[in-house]
Amino acid sequence: MPQSIGRRKFIHLSALSAPLFSFKEITTKQTAVNNPIMISTWDEGKNVNAAAWGVLSGNGRALDGIEAGAVYIEDKISCCVGLGANPDRDGIVTLDACVMDEFSNIGAVAGMEQIKHPLSVARKVMEKTPHVLLVGDGAQQFALENGFTKEPAKLSEDAEKSYKEWLKKSEYKPSINIENKGHNDAAFAPAFFDDGTPNHDTMGMIAMDAKGNLAGGVTTSGMAFKVHGRVGDSAVIGAGLFVDNEVGAATSSGVGEEVIRICGTHLVVEFMRNGDTPELACKKAVERIVKRNPAKAKEIQVGFVAMNKKGEYGAYAIQKGFSFAVKSNAEEKIYQSKFALNP
Repeated sequence: MPQSIGRRKFIHLSALSAPLFSFKEITTKQTAVNNPIMISTWDEGKNVNAAAWGVLSGNGRALDGIEAGAVYIEDKISCCVGLGANPDRDGIVTLDACVMDEFSNIGAVAGMEQIKHPLSVARKVMEKTPHVLLVGDGAQQFALENGFTKEPAKLSEDAEKSYKEWLKKSEYKPSINIENKGHNDAAFAPAFFDDGTPNHDTMGMIAMDAKGNLAGGVTTSGMAFKVHGRVGDSAVIGAGLFVDNEVGAATSSGVGEEVIRICGTHLVVEFMRNGDTPELACKKAVERIVKRNPAKAKEIQVGFVAMNKKGEYGAYAIQKGFSFAVKSNAEEKIYQSKFALNP
């Protein structure tokens, strides 16, 4: 009995004498070999990285760098991201976005209309509400209540041209994805349009700041000419984006339905947790998609890009053509990812 009491006293005294660290203090002490570093999907990611670099190079927080990059691409009038992007099949531009920081705080919006900076709204959802995801009119209302202004969508020249061409070629039946070769499953969307333009409208970003902390974000107008109301992987944490500050971060681009099916970016991060390099982790996720339906995989594109806590990075895609841009103190370069299927 006395021995038992002594043991309890020892445990109690040890607990009192131990230094009290919060989770935040522990994570900010972790540093990487190659930081700060910013990685974004596609060739345009080079300019997104440059926009973020003013924050990251000044010892700013990774999340702030992500938002700066998103604001740049959302401001740009193009067919890829923002209010000038490719519309859905009804001619309406709807935007999705998400963010995730080093403390696993998350926020997202989906199907939001007439708000220029969806990723910034997603951050407000993360910081000012107990919720994770706001959609449609509710997301727009929240944005307006938090200082954002309503702006009419104005299609870029390329987006307007593509949409008009699609209307000419397709038999307009809202219940069937004619552009997807007659299949009802939206995942049968072609990887490329007839003119060779990639069928993607996503900017995925992951960053590590000077303290070694990670964050990520995604902003998109979704699949071109989608059924109104469709939401892909970009607003879904664990699909289009996942960040674990102890392990690494990953983002994706391509046909979101296939990424959602495998919880793609969460899967990539878990592979890295088990010791895989970023490239191998992305490769294994891609192989899972291909294995599930090899015939469908030939008609779509999905690419993953990932970074671990050492600042090491890599990517992998189903098909040739997925690129990503890297910016650090050591380099500024666009890479073509390796891919699973031969043309």
